[in-house]
Amino acid sequence: MNKIIALLRDIPIPRMIKVQQHFIAPEIGDTASAVRKAMKEAGVLPRVSQGDRVAIAVGSRGIADIAIIVREVVRAVKSAGAHPFIVPAMGSHGGATAEGQAEVLEQLGVTEQSVGAPVHSSMDVVEVGRLPKGLPVYTDKFAYEADKIIVINRIKPYTAFSGPIESGLMKMITIGLGKHKGADAAHAYGFKYMAEHVPEMARIVLSKLPVIFGVAVIENAYDRPARIAAVPAERLEDIEPGLLLEAKSLMPRLLFDPIDVLIVDEIGKDISGSGMDPNITGRFHTPYVKSTAPAISRIAVLGLTAKTRGNALGIGSADVITRKLFDEMDWEKGYMNAFTSTVLTPVKVPMVLPTEKLTIQAAIKTCNVPDFHQVRIVRIKNTLELKEIRISENLLPEALASKAIEVLTGPVMMHFSDVP
Repeated sequence: MNKIIALLRDIPIPRMIKVQQHFIAPEIGDTASAVRKAMKEAGVLPRVSQGDRVAIAVGSRGIADIAIIVREVVRAVKSAGAHPFIVPAMGSHGGATAEGQAEVLEQLGVTEQSVGAPVHSSMDVVEVGRLPKGLPVYTDKFAYEADKIIVINRIKPYTAFSGPIESGLMKMITIGLGKHKGADAAHAYGFKYMAEHVPEMARIVLSKLPVIFGVAVIENAYDRPARIAAVPAERLEDIEPGLLLEAKSLMPRLLFDPIDVLIVDEIGKDISGSGMDPNITGRFHTPYVKSTAPAISRIAVLGLTAKTRGNALGIGSADVITRKLFDEMDWEKGYMNAFTSTVLTPVKVPMVLPTEKLTIQAAIKTCNVPDFHQVRIVRIKNTLELKEIRISENLLPEALASKAIEVLTGPVMMHFSDVP
């Protein structure tokens, strides 16, 4: 390692400038009232009858105000004289264990105390049908035994395939409620057929189970609720594609292109199902996605989020990582996700360097710029938080020329969290 340190220590790291990226970002002022309004306008609450046991499916994504959204749905169900309970609907996440999935919900703030309904977590499933190809379709046993089912999820572009329906209510019905066995079945033919299989499998579930409606959340570029819609079950397949297009139009992005080195302070399953969102980085692990991301030569990742609990799925998108990150990795969690998706590149380990500074210097050394003093660097906290980012000093003219970028500070030396 001494030779590597000697090779990298004189690689210059430019001074950085904090800027703010501005996007069109409609935002709901009162999330609780927006949920109530959405259910009232859709006319879905009369579908809940007095005495019903109602399973409310909640996933593992870090949706803004998710505890408030779930709480309002619980209150609405209770107002109808029914008995709601929460079911984790997250496929193989949470280490593919009942305890792990309940723990994920707790980390997201969804507990019996916060939402007013118990959490019933199990990996037991019931087969409810099969596709013509023979693939089985599964549903969580608690949900299967309920009188009614409500699904809550964010509508968002998926990270491994493109289609009219991607990440949202239909996918949660198919893969989320299917638990580990359902996720395995949905991924069995790979992502090439996922855009076809998700709606096909969801149709089977909808025809066999008492799913009455879904609550769809669209977030703006700053990870805040922009729209909440209640969608009757029989209209999910018709309405969700339009919601997806709206979600795509509000997605944040990096406004600099090309980028020689992208520094990501943290990745995690709470940030993206892929650790860091490929829609932002352009580092997709399958060829079935259309990318509009900037060209990025090297990605350096410095750490994991606390909420990911060591799950470093997506680390394969990086070119260089820190030793600290490597030591925090829970291999089993990432491998379980990779086995389920059948895509192994997200868990491949990139080059590991002992410090943040050396990690960044390694990325600069290998990004193929003729003059290291002119390297184009962008540093972000994670792929969810793109409002305030840092750019290398040489990008200042581009920032000043853009109406969508506001310069917040002058140039300062880069900060490293592992340096006292």
